[in-house]
Amino acid sequence: MRFLVSISYDGSQYYGFERQPGKKTIQGELENVLTKINKTKVIIKGAGRTDRGVHAYDQKAHFDLNVDISELGLKKAMNSLLDSSIHINYCKIVDKNFHARFDVKEKVYEYVINLGEYDAIHDKLLYNYNKKLNIRLMHKASRYLLGMHSYEAFVSGDRESFNSMIYKISFIKKNDTLTIRFKGKSFYRYMVRNMVGALIYVGQGKGNPSCIKEMLDERKKTVNYITVPANGLYLMKVEYW
Repeated sequence: MRFLVSISYDGSQYYGFERQPGKKTIQGELENVLTKINKTKVIIKGAGRTDRGVHAYDQKAHFDLNVDISELGLKKAMNSLLDSSIHINYCKIVDKNFHARFDVKEKVYEYVINLGEYDAIHDKLLYNYNKKLNIRLMHKASRYLLGMHSYEAFVSGDRESFNSMIYKISFIKKNDTLTIRFKGKSFYRYMVRNMVGALIYVGQGKGNPSCIKEMLDERKKTVNYITVPANGLYLMKVEYW
């Protein structure tokens, strides 16, 4: 049977999602547990890879099992064997042709920034920026990122295509915490962290909102924005519709 699972995890405890020799990763931990349950080797396919330090509330993955087990039974078995920093939200039996990565229709990421006093307790769970930003300018700049574009200026590494679509970008301010939410089709390596870095560059007053359009048009980094830390990034939702 092929199963789809929804996974939440504290990324600060792991070297990212993807399996790495000698490193503690989300994929590695899941495969170890599933192999124990299945009695034979299990390989999982994730909806995408999160980097070291990135968190998730609803990462998705699929895998095939030979053992006869119910959806609820599998959830309970996995959670009983997994470290407390990983939790299986639910398990679902899916069609044999389903693929957790290739069938994705929409992803939602959030980036959390602390604009106030340094927060030592939650330092691994947000970006301690600890200064004010011009959120109005950031919101104006973010509009250029919407729609279908080549996001090459905001992606690290080489790819065959940098094209994707961002449907919506929202700014949620609560006390000293700013959360930027991205809803889109595909997000590539460091893409969200780089876009947030570019928006912060605008929010600092270092560049006009139109510099975002310039980078999209020229497909290269034309201003010196930073790649913000991984610990403020959360994969909130993966949708298949």
